[in-house]
Amino acid sequence: MATQDDEKPTEERETEEVEATDTGASEELEVAAKPEETEEADAAPTQIGSARYVHAAFFVGGILIAFVSGKVFGLVWNSLAGWPEAVRHVPALLRYAEDERDSFTMGAGALVGLITVIQTYRKEHIRTWAYEVAAELAKVSWPTRETVTNGTIVVVIASMIATVYVTVLDRFWSFLTKLVYGA
Repeated sequence: MATQDDEKPTEERETEEVEATDTGASEELEVAAKPEETEEADAAPTQIGSARYVHAAFFVGGILIAFVSGKVFGLVWNSLAGWPEAVRHVPALLRYAEDERDSFTMGAGALVGLITVIQTYRKEHIRTWAYEVAAELAKVSWPTRETVTNGTIVVVIASMIATVYVTVLDRFWSFLTKLVYGA
């Protein structure tokens, strides 16, 4: 007794088997992807809450870069203004007084900080890394104020006891040394 599959050429049967396997595999992938989607949905509130910290970190980084680069620009400008060879080639270095230069250098530093933060934030891998760090920090169980206070008290008392112990040993050995050597 012949079935319909037996009547088909071998190539058609193999193609149908591959298509059936592909369909089954894609269904398995969809099922496997669903738990990941729920994990991402569970992690979303953490990322939403931590997004403000990531943005704040980029903002603070930009301010720090602006400040440092502004100071570096000011240092370079003032150094060049004090170098006679540079002043001879670029007389505009002395156009502004040293106090006025700070305004220009801080403005240039702010521009550098802004461009740096924008260029850094546009890189997907850096932004993803920052969100992952913020998500991990959200998982940390931070100690309560009472725990920190108690720990601090323990450290202070242990330090005082150690200080007294070392002082007593020092005095004791000093006494024995004077007794033995008669200094």
